[in-house]
Amino acid sequence: MAIAKSFDSYYPVTGESIGTYPIWTEGQVREAVAHARSASAAWQELGFSGRKKILLRWSKLLINRIDECTSLISLETGKPVSDAKLEAVLAISHLSWAARHARDVMRTSHRSPGAVMANMSATVERSPVGVVGVIGPWNYPIFTPMGSISYALAAGNTIVFKPSEYTPGVGMWLAQTFAEVSGLPDVFQCVTGLGKTGQALCESGVDKLAFTGSTNTAKIVAATCAKTMTPVVLECGGKDPVIVAADADLKRAAENTIWSAMSNAGQTCIGAERVYVVDSVADKFISHLLEVVVTISPGAPGVGNYGPSTMPKQIEVIESHIKAAIKSGGRLIYGSAKSVKAPYVSPVIFTDLPEDSLAMTDETFGPTLAVNRVKNTDEAIRLSNASKYGLGASVWSKRKGKQIASQLHCGMVAINSTISFAAVASVPFGGVKDSGYGRIHGPEGILEFTYPRTVVRARFQLPVSFTNFKRTAGNDKLIIFLTKFLNGRFG
Repeated sequence: MAIAKSFDSYYPVTGESIGTYPIWTEGQVREAVAHARSASAAWQELGFSGRKKILLRWSKLLINRIDECTSLISLETGKPVSDAKLEAVLAISHLSWAARHARDVMRTSHRSPGAVMANMSATVERSPVGVVGVIGPWNYPIFTPMGSISYALAAGNTIVFKPSEYTPGVGMWLAQTFAEVSGLPDVFQCVTGLGKTGQALCESGVDKLAFTGSTNTAKIVAATCAKTMTPVVLECGGKDPVIVAADADLKRAAENTIWSAMSNAGQTCIGAERVYVVDSVADKFISHLLEVVVTISPGAPGVGNYGPSTMPKQIEVIESHIKAAIKSGGRLIYGSAKSVKAPYVSPVIFTDLPEDSLAMTDETFGPTLAVNRVKNTDEAIRLSNASKYGLGASVWSKRKGKQIASQLHCGMVAINSTISFAAVASVPFGGVKDSGYGRIHGPEGILEFTYPRTVVRARFQLPVSFTNFKRTAGNDKLIIFLTKFLNGRFG
């Protein structure tokens, strides 16, 4: 395939070019989708057992070549190799789970037809939607897109994947390794490029599109896909709260919260951004935070606890939020405006921020943390829910964790842990409100890339037929009588 235009990817630590990749045009993206559609029949004909074998071979290859994979992730994102390995391991675990459970999740279900329709057999079948387009992010270039790719493939779909322009090498590597183990090059294809390539994928006629990225871009994606009635799964940003109750293990809560907020340079959509701590334990909790945060710093892989901001423009956002926090009366207890030294941002912690401060309302996506005191957990719940986002949350309480979690308006909650829900393959991942809709992971993640087909079959014919033009007034009275008599008695 001849592609005239290209773009470079860069090592975020130095800005050095590390690879050149083609910019796929609209026509070439459509061609890739056409190839994926042609390959769809063969992939579905393999059945669950055939697909399972290939996907498990792929997961074995990925784990055996994890050093190769994680070196590439670290190079393109600037994150520590250890963090890249954790990300890859979690992605591989999801791949294995999806391969092993797709058959059971998509098993035909038998439904009660109800007493009036007792002569009918009612079943619901699940079929793959066909070709799934996936637009992936740069912050977790294997874990996040594989949350859609793995489950969609296991369900019987083919994939056209557009990775972020900041991490194209990871996307290409994934497609190449799948082709190695499957011998089916068109089942999972990678198309590289910039925003126009992503737009082309949205307009290409895929049967469903899974997007991960900012809420603003997600709205554009949804509007574009709506023109062709293409359904979407949107995994967007968050402003994830942490609630620290009076009975929390404060030291553990502080250690986990700092890691959640600062790891991956704060570039985690489900990472902690704001903390609501009950006033009676706030001083002690903040003391523990400061004990932990002084031990971490940014740097190149192998040097820092976390790396640079992968996307250079994000530095401006982080800096603007720090300045807004200071201007709105927030108190800096660690770091300052000078903590921003591109491409790195050193840890920053605020307290006493007004709830309408930009640093409390919008996603920062950097190694910053806002800590506000509350009278009780009821106030913490109210403030947590006041956000326009609803992705994840963490609750720290020895006795009231479930009670607090059940009142939060978000898609996922970790109790006495942090972002643990992302590592559990059997549960769905996704948000509400401006954090998006649809789900990946778990049975819901498989079903997300299928559609239900209802099949109702007459097992025998009733002596009175209600579905032809011979129906009489007596027939009408009979069906009304039966409905009144049987209403609520049978399923």
